[in-house]
Order: sequence, then C-alpha cells, then structure tokens
Amino acid sequence: MSLTTRPLTIPRSTRRFLAALTTYLLPILFVGLVVTFAILEPRFLDPTNLTNVSRQSVFLLLIALGQMIVLINAQLDLSVGATVAFTSVIVATFTSSVGEGGWSIVIGVLVALAAGLVIGLVNGAIVSFWKVPSFMATLGTTSILTGSALLITKGAPVTGVPFSFRDVFGTGNVFGIPTPVIVGIGVLLLVMLFMNRVPTGRNMYAIGGNAEAARVAGINVRRTVIVAFVLCSVFAALAGMLLTARLGSGEASLGGSYVMLSIAAAVLGGTSLFGGEGVAWRVLLGVLFMGVLGNGMNLLHISSYVQEIVIGCVLVMAVGLERLREKL
Repeated sequence: MSLTTRPLTIPRSTRRFLAALTTYLLPILFVGLVVTFAILEPRFLDPTNLTNVSRQSVFLLLIALGQMIVLINAQLDLSVGATVAFTSVIVATFTSSVGEGGWSIVIGVLVALAAGLVIGLVNGAIVSFWKVPSFMATLGTTSILTGSALLITKGAPVTGVPFSFRDVFGTGNVFGIPTPVIVGIGVLLLVMLFMNRVPTGRNMYAIGGNAEAARVAGINVRRTVIVAFVLCSVFAALAGMLLTARLGSGEASLGGSYVMLSIAAAVLGGTSLFGGEGVAWRVLLGVLFMGVLGNGMNLLHISSYVQEIVIGCVLVMAVGLERLREKL
C-alpha cells in the first residue's frame, strides 16, 4: 500500500486575513514608524527635517521605480548603482568643462539621459538577444561602469561643477518645493501613466507573468524588455545627475548601496521578484518607509552597523511578504 501526502490547505477565512495583512501591512508599519520616531525624537517632525527626508528619498525613488519596471518583466538590474556613479562622473566632467551659465544645465541633463539610454540599451540587448540572465549581464555591466568611472577620475572626486547647475538641481526649489522632489513626482506620475495607459507598459505585466504566452499573443518581448532596461538606466542616471548637483562633485564611489535598497523598496512596495506584479505608488510608500527608517535612526544616533542589520532585516521581511503573497 502506498502512502500519499495530502497538500496543505489554508482555510478561506485565514487566506482572506493573510491577503488583507499583506496588502495593508506596509501602510500600517509606515504610520507606526512615523509615530514612534515622532515620540522618541521631537526633531523628526521639524519641517526642515521632513524636507530633508523627501529630498533624500528622491534618489532612491527614481532608482526603485526603474527597478520595479525591470522586476515586472521578471528581470533584475544590478547595475543601477554603477550607473549612478558613472553618470555622476561624466556629468561633473562635462559641466565643469562648460562653465557657468544655462548651457551647463542643458549639457548636464543631456549627458545624463544619453548615459542612461546607452547603458539601458546595452543591458537590454544582452538579455534579449544573447539570452544572458539579467543577473549576470548587469553584474558584468556593473564592473565595466565602475572601472570606467575609476579610470576617468583616477579615484579622486571631479570638482568644479558650476554653481548654476548645482543651484537648479541641487539646492533650488519652486514655490518652496525642492527641485529634486519635483523631478521625482514628475517621474512617478509618468511611470504610473506609462504602466497603466501605454500598451508597452501594460505588456510588461503579461511578459512577467508568462513570457512565452505573451510572445504567442503577439507581444514583441525583446523590444519590451529592452524598453524596461532603458527606463531603469535612465532613471538611475537622473538620480546620479541630481546627486552630483547635490554634492557639487562627481564621485566614482556613489551609488553602491542603491542596488540593495532599490530592490528592498520595490519588493517592500509589493513588486514581485518573479515578475508580473508591481504598482508605482506602493513603491513610493516603500521608498518613504526606507527613508523615514534611515532618517529616524540617524536622529537617534544609532550606529551605522546596526542600521545595516536593520535594513537587512527589512529586506528579508520584504521577500518573506512577497513569498506569502505568491502562495495566496
């Protein structure tokens, strides 16, 4: 007589509870985090500090939105951090050679967009045409970009970024709203529009769910995946440009932590690691959660080593929640 193992079934009521928990847990945790830091550190709710949190969160938001788009296609981009660093170096190099004036602003933006476009096309082509796993393809691109940035700078920061460029993208504001925040909001709205209204954006969900079925349905999978990588790299390049304006120099060491943080923020915001699922506004919530967490720990003078542990725990929690959603 053979023994068979019956599959574990989850009662319907429990399934509904867990589904609601995974949906509303992040907003609940975010509110709890804000209340906790407000109680422990009164300076947390100071308008200057809140403005600083929003300004600092923009860089991660841009990168996480790009990572979300790639993840929806069941891919992964590990080169976002190196893209930030490389863009920072070349933007600083070109703008410092142009000098003060409006042209430095134009040149800085064009250089950043061109860098993101080229890097994204390379990543997308390697993955789509050569069938190299995105993990390995973007890992190789990371090495190339990091080495190129160090070769250009010889390990030293690129100084001389024009004040006009720094004033617009680094410290400038419009009606009291920092320019980087305006850029971040604009990109967020564009991503929401693209993913919900543009056919290419909607096709990405189908590709992430089942690439072969999407191909049979007539979707150009190669082109769509390339578009995803291009958008991811362009957003990372914009983050690198804004960071350069903020710091007033180009540095090859920028962006190292953004790979893990962007994945954590995207997954924490409900983006599936296995493709086909992701919403821009929830990624924003994940980014704000990470930003508030880091800012609050800094205000409480918590050791950077402990912060690394906490962020690692958040990443594990995000992946655990994502796996739980997959089972429901």
